[in-house]
Amino acid sequence: MASLDDAVIIRLKTHGESYEVYVDADNALRYKSEEEVKLEEVLVVNHIFKDAKAGDKASEEHLLDLFKTKDINEVYKEILINGELHLTTEQKRKMHEERKKQVATIIARNAINPQTNTPHPLTRIEDAMEEARVEIVISRSAKEQVEKVLKALKPLIPIKFEKLQVAVHIPVSYAGRLFHILHEFGEVKKEDWKDGEQYVLIEIPAGLQDDFYAKLNGATHGGVKTKVVKHE
Repeated sequence: MASLDDAVIIRLKTHGESYEVYVDADNALRYKSEEEVKLEEVLVVNHIFKDAKAGDKASEEHLLDLFKTKDINEVYKEILINGELHLTTEQKRKMHEERKKQVATIIARNAINPQTNTPHPLTRIEDAMEEARVEIVISRSAKEQVEKVLKALKPLIPIKFEKLQVAVHIPVSYAGRLFHILHEFGEVKKEDWKDGEQYVLIEIPAGLQDDFYAKLNGATHGGVKTKVVKHE
């Protein structure tokens, strides 16, 4: 959540009046992109203003009558969705870099080099995005832009999205203790126990395989055994 000093204003003009709200810029963009973000994570100040910088508040009674609702949260939602977000040049630049990083990170987590079946380092993805001169739009979520960027990268580097199913054999001394690591990286498809030892089949994004193996080995001092059993 941004402080008031870092907050930006969303302004909705309707019925000959302006209504303004102080918001966290990044969360406001996520909200406008219909991502899952709570209203309280967007709002920096729980007031609707006629002139935010002057501190001129709109009365709740007036707003509820104007927007034809008994719920002030519905008024906030109307302003957030349909209002105009006012960003400074520096805020736009910073948010553009953050959005570009988010897109690159999603691709690096999910993609591999199909020639070697190994992940691409994040820096390689970022360099290829620069070379391809992909256009990143801050008003759209990172997830919405991944497909477009991936298409632009394919002529430059061998790349594809893939998931792996990995069989994991966890020795008895660590059985049941790696639950959080397994669920951090992927979806457990199957789990069996034999003689106190744990056997797990997990599906993970291919780009995370090196980090996954490193985390498991670090937690078990190299005692865990893994094997890729299926590419998807």
